[in-house]
Amino acid sequence: MTIRIGNAPCSWGVEFANDDRNPKWQSVLADCAAAGYTGIELGPVGYMPEDPAILADALSQHQLTLIGGVVFRAFHDPQAWDDVMDGAVRTCKALVAHGAKHLVLIDSISPRRAPTAGRFDEAEQMDAAEWKAYAERIRSVAKLGAEEYGLTVGMHAHAAGFIDFEPELERLLNEVDENILKICFDTGHHSYAGFDPVAFMKRHIGRISYMHFKDIDPVVKKQVIQNRTGFYDACGQGIFCNLGQGDVDFEAVRQVLLDASFEGWCTVEQDCDPTLPGTPIEDARANREYLESIGFN
Repeated sequence: MTIRIGNAPCSWGVEFANDDRNPKWQSVLADCAAAGYTGIELGPVGYMPEDPAILADALSQHQLTLIGGVVFRAFHDPQAWDDVMDGAVRTCKALVAHGAKHLVLIDSISPRRAPTAGRFDEAEQMDAAEWKAYAERIRSVAKLGAEEYGLTVGMHAHAAGFIDFEPELERLLNEVDENILKICFDTGHHSYAGFDPVAFMKRHIGRISYMHFKDIDPVVKKQVIQNRTGFYDACGQGIFCNLGQGDVDFEAVRQVLLDASFEGWCTVEQDCDPTLPGTPIEDARANREYLESIGFN
């Protein structure tokens, strides 16, 4: 089993490319390397330079591999299609320029679903026609990434979007060809949604192409679900704790990967609020050390 461990700009609070609160991209690369990682995600397209020469030089300076990139846009909103495609095409071009493999699709937070994050029984569902069009938009971007750019495309469930809960993800997977859409599996979001990450992995490991490692503080999770706390406020309250300190069983996660002879990247993502005092590099280093302690070398 050859597993490589990376990190992502969201662990430094970077969620949107043009957020004035973002740390400088150069410092994120430097911190990531200093914390012991050999790979990093692109972050929201436009955060890191889209000039390949500039970014290639910086990656080389820190001996980092670009792993992949995320299209975190409103797939659920037909009026946002131009924005979705802008993000998809630019991200694909950036990944190909640096030999990165993984294109991750995430339906961004919807006001219709935000109050019911972690509450599957209460969450609003799309009607049949809306779902059909929604799935087709995801299929179109997956086909673009896989067939036109040669990338491995993974769907990523995310709190407060319309692919949040396990049944929604499985419904989509049943409707979109596995040859163009695989799974980027996020352990933390699966727990946030109220489902068992390890059980899901055991059922679907053959379709999981890429992993996001995230842990969940069960006390904070209970509070934010009860209080219907918004996703970014929950991040500020520390719902995503250091790996090994929450309710995700990472030793069991490792065993599932080992049993399946999984090879490739697993990326740590510890979303945080960039406006709050924090220690992203210390957390990144602690997460790397924890993974090493349970056998991820």
